[in-house]
Amino acid sequence: MNKSELVEALSIKKNLTYKKSEQIVNLIFDAMSQALIDNDRIEIRGFGSFMVKDYKAYMGRNPKTGEIIKVDEKKLPFFKVGKELRERVDS
Repeated sequence: MNKSELVEALSIKKNLTYKKSEQIVNLIFDAMSQALIDNDRIEIRGFGSFMVKDYKAYMGRNPKTGEIIKVDEKKLPFFKVGKELRERVDS
């Protein structure tokens, strides 16, 4: 499912216009993005949690040339699936 399919499903399920559903989905995604930017944790019970993981700098290797390169430290979003969702998908 992509974003437009999610917007369409919301508009059908809740009898909303496509534009209104799109605004709701964008609002949710924007709020979640901002929370992760602010280094907050997002927890949706039964679904999972989103958090930002810090990765330290390290020396890596370019697989094409074999050259040793420095990889800078970075922050990446991480999703951990919740127990209920894991069980529903597994069954």
